[in-house]
Amino acid sequence: MTQVTEQELQEKAVAPRVTKAHIESLIVSANYFTAGDGYVGAVTSSEAFNALPEDQRFVDVPPQLDLLTFCVIILKNGFTVTGESACASPENFDPEIGRKIAYDNAYNKIWMLEGYLLKEKLHDAELDKQF
Repeated sequence: MTQVTEQELQEKAVAPRVTKAHIESLIVSANYFTAGDGYVGAVTSSEAFNALPEDQRFVDVPPQLDLLTFCVIILKNGFTVTGESACASPENFDPEIGRKIAYDNAYNKIWMLEGYLLKEKLHDAELDKQF
């Protein structure tokens, strides 16, 4: 099956719809980290870790955590949307691909949220016409 293009959707649209341009206009930033990064941050900010002598402060990150990539998209209104990407085999892990998949997963959530918001606005407008 072939993918539908944005142009095809625009040409066939006869009612308001969520567009890629609209979604992209909402995004302030995309931020990436692995579960390993989060683990290091959590451990190194703990009181117990910082109470240790400096020569005893080390973090042994479980390697599996470095195979889980997160993307946090911050939207203009301050709302955050998350996406993730997990790799089963360490040999196949590619940070760039992990970030792309995590971004796509977060981005797709924005479509759903904006679709709901548009439907709610259309519904409210229809109710207003009735009264």
